[in-house]
Amino acid sequence: MNSKVFDRPVYLRERRELIREITCLEDAIDFLEEWPERDRDIVHDAALKTCYMAFDGHKPVKTGRNAIRSFGEKKGILVKSPSVMPWMIRSRSGGGRLSA
Repeated sequence: MNSKVFDRPVYLRERRELIREITCLEDAIDFLEEWPERDRDIVHDAALKTCYMAFDGHKPVKTGRNAIRSFGEKKGILVKSPSVMPWMIRSRSGGGRLSA
């Protein structure tokens, strides 16, 4: 098992109709790296730095999860998981599906 996987996913609204499932530090870093440069601020910088530090083993994985969750909360894009419908989720890690 990958030690960089979150104990619970974080769901962030990418667009009005699309929610992204963040399941690990790599997903969190990808999401933050894709964030538009014009919208980056100190909150973004702190979250990205924390996720990189957790990825490199300098902080616990849980700290990285908390950072991306806090980022989503401060930006108003955090989605509570019970209201998420499976067809709305875009998973970067494949969601466990196997191709035939």
